[in-house]
Amino acid sequence: MKNSLAAKLRQGTPCLNGWLSLPSAMAAETMARVGWDSLTVDMQHGVHDFMSAVACMQGIAASGIPALVRVPQNDGGLIGQVLDAGAWGVICPMVNTAEDARQFVAACRYGPAGKRSFGPNRAAAFGTADAPYHTFANDEVLAIPMIETVEALENLDAILDVSGVNGCYVGPSDLSLSMGLDARFDREEPAFMSTLDKIAKATAARGQFAGIHCLSAGYARKMVDRGFLFTTVASDAYFMAKGAGMAVAEWRSNA
Repeated sequence: MKNSLAAKLRQGTPCLNGWLSLPSAMAAETMARVGWDSLTVDMQHGVHDFMSAVACMQGIAASGIPALVRVPQNDGGLIGQVLDAGAWGVICPMVNTAEDARQFVAACRYGPAGKRSFGPNRAAAFGTADAPYHTFANDEVLAIPMIETVEALENLDAILDVSGVNGCYVGPSDLSLSMGLDARFDREEPAFMSTLDKIAKATAARGQFAGIHCLSAGYARKMVDRGFLFTTVASDAYFMAKGAGMAVAEWRSNA
Protein backbone atom coordinates (compact mmCIF):
# COMPACT_ATOMS: atom_id res chain seq x y z
CA MET A 1 0.00 0.00 0.00
CA LYS A 2 1.24 3.48 -0.83
CA ASN A 3 0.22 6.98 0.20
CA SER A 4 -2.47 8.12 -2.26
CA LEU A 5 -2.35 11.67 -0.91
CA ALA A 6 1.38 11.92 -1.53
CA ALA A 7 0.92 10.60 -5.08
CA LYS A 8 -1.73 13.22 -5.87
CA LEU A 9 0.31 16.05 -4.42
CA ARG A 10 3.41 15.01 -6.38
CA GLN A 11 1.31 15.18 -9.54
CA GLY A 12 0.18 18.70 -8.65
CA THR A 13 -3.40 17.63 -7.99
CA PRO A 14 -5.25 19.85 -5.48
CA CYS A 15 -6.37 17.82 -2.46
CA LEU A 16 -9.10 18.42 0.11
CA ASN A 17 -8.28 17.50 3.69
CA GLY A 18 -10.78 16.96 6.49
CA TRP A 19 -10.06 17.73 10.14
CA LEU A 20 -10.88 15.59 13.17
CA SER A 21 -11.11 17.39 16.51
CA LEU A 22 -13.48 14.97 18.23
CA PRO A 23 -12.06 11.88 19.98
CA SER A 24 -14.54 9.57 18.28
CA ALA A 25 -13.81 6.72 15.88
CA MET A 26 -17.45 6.88 14.79
CA ALA A 27 -17.11 10.55 13.87
CA ALA A 28 -13.90 9.75 11.99
CA GLU A 29 -15.56 6.89 10.12
CA THR A 30 -18.51 9.12 9.20
CA MET A 31 -16.22 11.91 7.95
CA ALA A 32 -14.22 9.38 5.94
CA ARG A 33 -17.26 8.42 3.89
CA VAL A 34 -17.97 11.81 2.32
CA GLY A 35 -15.12 12.17 -0.18
CA TRP A 36 -12.10 13.85 1.43
CA ASP A 37 -8.67 13.09 -0.04
CA SER A 38 -7.29 12.72 3.49
CA LEU A 39 -8.25 13.25 7.12
CA THR A 40 -6.08 14.75 9.85
CA VAL A 41 -6.41 13.85 13.52
CA ASP A 42 -5.67 16.98 15.54
CA MET A 43 -3.74 16.19 18.71
CA GLN A 44 -2.74 19.83 19.23
CA HIS A 45 -6.02 21.74 19.52
CA GLY A 46 -8.43 18.85 19.17
CA VAL A 47 -9.39 16.81 22.22
CA HIS A 48 -7.35 13.73 21.29
CA ASP A 49 -4.91 11.66 23.24
CA PHE A 50 -2.82 8.92 21.63
CA MET A 51 -5.44 6.20 22.04
CA SER A 52 -8.25 8.29 20.53
CA ALA A 53 -5.92 9.18 17.63
CA VAL A 54 -5.32 5.47 17.00
CA ALA A 55 -9.05 4.73 17.22
CA CYS A 56 -9.78 7.45 14.67
CA MET A 57 -7.16 6.07 12.29
CA GLN A 58 -8.85 2.69 12.64
CA GLY A 59 -12.19 4.31 11.89
CA ILE A 60 -10.77 5.93 8.75
CA ALA A 61 -9.14 2.73 7.49
CA ALA A 62 -12.19 1.21 5.78
CA SER A 63 -12.46 4.24 3.49
CA GLY A 64 -8.98 3.71 2.10
CA ILE A 65 -8.01 7.37 2.43
CA PRO A 66 -4.80 8.34 4.23
CA ALA A 67 -4.85 9.48 7.84
CA LEU A 68 -2.52 12.23 8.99
CA VAL A 69 -1.87 13.50 12.50
CA ARG A 70 -1.12 16.99 13.73
CA VAL A 71 1.05 16.45 16.78
CA PRO A 72 0.99 18.96 19.67
CA GLN A 73 4.71 19.73 19.43
CA ASN A 74 7.98 18.80 17.80
CA ASP A 75 8.42 15.66 19.90
CA GLY A 76 10.30 12.81 18.27
CA GLY A 77 8.83 10.18 20.55
CA LEU A 78 5.23 11.11 19.83
CA ILE A 79 5.91 11.55 16.12
CA GLY A 80 7.29 8.02 16.02
CA GLN A 81 4.26 6.70 17.88
CA VAL A 82 1.68 8.17 15.49
CA LEU A 83 3.66 6.95 12.48
CA ASP A 84 3.90 3.46 13.94
CA ALA A 85 0.14 3.63 14.52
CA GLY A 86 -0.49 4.25 10.83
CA ALA A 87 -0.27 7.97 10.08
CA TRP A 88 0.76 8.62 6.47
CA GLY A 89 1.90 12.11 7.36
CA VAL A 90 2.62 14.39 10.29
CA ILE A 91 1.80 18.08 10.56
CA CYS A 92 4.09 19.69 13.12
CA PRO A 93 3.32 23.08 14.72
CA MET A 94 5.67 25.94 15.47
CA VAL A 95 8.53 24.98 13.16
CA ASN A 96 10.32 28.33 13.15
CA THR A 97 13.87 27.53 12.04
CA ALA A 98 15.80 25.16 9.83
CA GLU A 99 17.01 23.37 12.95
CA ASP A 100 13.41 22.84 14.06
CA ALA A 101 12.69 21.39 10.61
CA ARG A 102 15.71 19.08 10.72
CA GLN A 103 14.64 17.77 14.13
CA PHE A 104 11.12 17.18 12.84
CA VAL A 105 12.16 15.42 9.63
CA ALA A 106 14.63 13.22 11.50
CA ALA A 107 11.76 11.92 13.64
CA CYS A 108 9.81 11.00 10.49
CA ARG A 109 12.59 9.10 8.68
CA TYR A 110 14.31 5.80 9.31
CA GLY A 111 18.10 5.79 9.35
CA PRO A 112 20.39 6.69 7.84
CA ALA A 113 18.15 9.54 6.62
CA GLY A 114 16.73 10.15 10.10
CA LYS A 115 16.32 8.94 13.65
CA ARG A 116 12.94 7.20 13.61
CA SER A 117 13.09 4.08 15.74
CA PHE A 118 12.06 0.84 14.07
CA GLY A 119 8.82 -0.71 15.34
CA PRO A 120 5.96 -0.13 12.90
CA ASN A 121 3.21 -1.97 14.75
CA ARG A 122 -0.02 -0.98 12.97
CA ALA A 123 1.78 0.64 10.01
CA ALA A 124 3.49 -2.66 9.19
CA ALA A 125 0.19 -3.79 7.65
CA PHE A 126 0.76 -1.26 4.85
CA GLY A 127 3.62 -3.39 3.58
CA THR A 128 3.90 -6.84 2.05
CA ALA A 129 6.34 -9.73 2.29
CA ASP A 130 8.06 -8.47 -0.85
CA ALA A 131 7.93 -4.81 0.12
CA PRO A 132 7.92 -4.34 3.90
CA TYR A 133 6.67 -1.00 5.20
CA HIS A 134 10.08 0.27 6.30
CA THR A 135 11.47 -0.07 2.77
CA PHE A 136 9.19 2.66 1.41
CA ALA A 137 8.13 4.63 4.50
CA ASN A 138 10.77 7.33 4.07
CA ASP A 139 9.44 8.05 0.58
CA GLU A 140 5.74 7.85 1.42
CA VAL A 141 5.36 9.49 4.83
CA LEU A 142 4.73 13.24 4.51
CA ALA A 143 6.68 15.56 6.82
CA ILE A 144 4.74 18.83 6.92
CA PRO A 145 6.06 21.66 9.11
CA MET A 146 3.66 24.46 10.01
CA ILE A 147 4.42 28.03 9.05
CA GLU A 148 2.61 30.14 11.61
CA THR A 149 4.93 32.87 12.88
CA VAL A 150 6.84 35.83 11.50
CA GLU A 151 10.03 34.01 12.50
CA ALA A 152 9.05 31.05 10.34
CA LEU A 153 8.31 33.39 7.43
CA GLU A 154 11.75 34.95 7.79
CA ASN A 155 13.28 31.45 7.73
CA LEU A 156 10.89 30.05 5.10
CA ASP A 157 13.53 29.26 2.47
CA ALA A 158 15.83 27.60 5.00
CA ILE A 159 12.96 25.50 6.39
CA LEU A 160 11.81 24.34 2.96
CA ASP A 161 15.39 23.57 1.93
CA VAL A 162 15.77 20.98 4.70
CA SER A 163 16.03 17.59 3.03
CA GLY A 164 12.92 15.51 3.64
CA VAL A 165 10.44 18.38 4.01
CA ASN A 166 7.55 17.61 1.66
CA GLY A 167 5.68 20.88 1.96
CA CYS A 168 4.31 23.20 4.62
CA TYR A 169 1.01 24.03 6.29
CA VAL A 170 -0.16 27.51 7.19
CA GLY A 171 -1.85 28.06 10.54
CA PRO A 172 -3.75 31.28 9.74
CA SER A 173 -4.76 32.21 13.27
CA ASP A 174 -1.30 31.92 14.83
CA LEU A 175 0.28 33.57 11.80
CA SER A 176 -2.24 36.41 12.12
CA LEU A 177 -1.38 36.89 15.80
CA SER A 178 2.33 36.86 15.03
CA MET A 179 1.76 39.58 12.41
CA GLY A 180 -0.12 41.75 14.91
CA LEU A 181 -3.60 40.91 13.60
CA ASP A 182 -6.61 39.34 15.28
CA ALA A 183 -6.78 35.55 15.20
CA ARG A 184 -9.16 34.33 12.50
CA PHE A 185 -9.45 32.25 9.35
CA ASP A 186 -10.14 33.18 5.72
CA ARG A 187 -8.40 36.56 5.71
CA GLU A 188 -8.55 38.75 2.60
CA GLU A 189 -6.23 41.65 3.46
CA PRO A 190 -3.69 42.34 0.67
CA ALA A 191 -0.69 42.09 3.01
CA PHE A 192 -1.81 38.72 4.33
CA MET A 193 -2.63 37.42 0.85
CA SER A 194 0.81 38.54 -0.32
CA THR A 195 2.32 36.47 2.48
CA LEU A 196 0.33 33.43 1.38
CA ASP A 197 1.45 33.97 -2.22
CA LYS A 198 5.06 33.99 -1.04
CA ILE A 199 4.59 30.65 0.69
CA ALA A 200 2.84 29.05 -2.28
CA LYS A 201 5.52 30.22 -4.70
CA ALA A 202 8.36 29.06 -2.46
CA THR A 203 6.96 25.54 -2.22
CA ALA A 204 6.12 25.32 -5.92
CA ALA A 205 9.67 26.34 -6.83
CA ARG A 206 10.95 23.33 -4.90
CA GLY A 207 8.40 20.80 -6.12
CA GLN A 208 6.73 20.83 -2.71
CA PHE A 209 3.17 21.71 -1.73
CA ALA A 210 1.61 24.42 0.39
CA GLY A 211 -1.32 23.70 2.69
CA ILE A 212 -3.64 25.94 4.66
CA HIS A 213 -6.51 25.62 7.11
CA CYS A 214 -9.69 27.32 5.90
CA LEU A 215 -13.11 27.83 7.42
CA SER A 216 -15.12 27.68 4.20
CA ALA A 217 -14.96 25.61 1.01
CA GLY A 218 -15.22 28.81 -1.04
CA TYR A 219 -12.09 30.25 0.56
CA ALA A 220 -10.32 26.93 0.11
CA ARG A 221 -11.01 27.10 -3.64
CA LYS A 222 -9.54 30.61 -3.67
CA MET A 223 -6.43 29.19 -2.05
CA VAL A 224 -6.20 26.49 -4.71
CA ASP A 225 -6.32 29.23 -7.32
CA ARG A 226 -3.42 30.94 -5.54
CA GLY A 227 -1.28 27.81 -5.64
CA PHE A 228 -2.18 25.92 -2.47
CA LEU A 229 -2.49 22.21 -3.25
CA PHE A 230 -3.54 21.01 0.21
CA THR A 231 -6.55 22.76 1.74
CA THR A 232 -8.47 21.89 4.88
CA VAL A 233 -12.05 23.02 5.45
CA ALA A 234 -13.20 23.52 9.06
CA SER A 235 -13.50 20.37 11.25
CA ASP A 236 -15.88 17.66 12.37
CA ALA A 237 -16.79 19.66 15.48
CA TYR A 238 -17.48 22.78 13.39
CA PHE A 239 -19.72 20.91 10.96
CA MET A 240 -21.67 19.29 13.80
CA ALA A 241 -22.20 22.60 15.61
CA LYS A 242 -23.08 24.47 12.42
CA GLY A 243 -25.57 21.83 11.24
CA ALA A 244 -27.17 21.58 14.66
CA GLY A 245 -27.34 25.35 14.98
CA MET A 246 -29.07 25.66 11.61
CA ALA A 247 -31.70 23.09 12.63
CA VAL A 248 -32.36 24.82 15.94
CA ALA A 249 -32.57 28.24 14.26
CA GLU A 250 -34.98 26.93 11.63
CA TRP A 251 -37.22 25.35 14.27
CA ARG A 252 -37.30 28.49 16.40
CA SER A 253 -37.93 30.75 13.41
CA ASN A 254 -41.12 28.79 12.68
CA ALA A 255 -42.39 28.80 16.25
